Amino acid sequence: MILLAISTTWKTVIMIVAMIVVFYLFLIRPQSQQAKKEAAYRDSLKSGDRIMTSGGIHATIVSTDASQAVIEIADGTRIKVAKTSVQPIPERKKRSKN
Repeated sequence: MILLAISTTWKTVIMIVAMIVVFYLFLIRPQSQQAKKEAAYRDSLKSGDRIMTSGGIHATIVSTDASQAVIEIADGTRIKVAKTSVQPIPERKKRSKN
């Protein structure tokens, strides 16, 4: 009954505000939390960590600085990559025997 007494202008404003809140809760907030986790992971990288680049190259970190990491992809083969292209190696799922 309360909504019947509110003018259509206010109903429209309430719906727009509700849509903004929904977008924030379901799209913007989770994405910013994921970005914070990724930044924390990249800041915690150290020598000896096993990583995967965004191109799918598996490697071991040799050294890091603020924005780059030197990785070893084979014995004696080292390349320099941006830290933003470094990802953790995905964990393998164990296969169940039927």
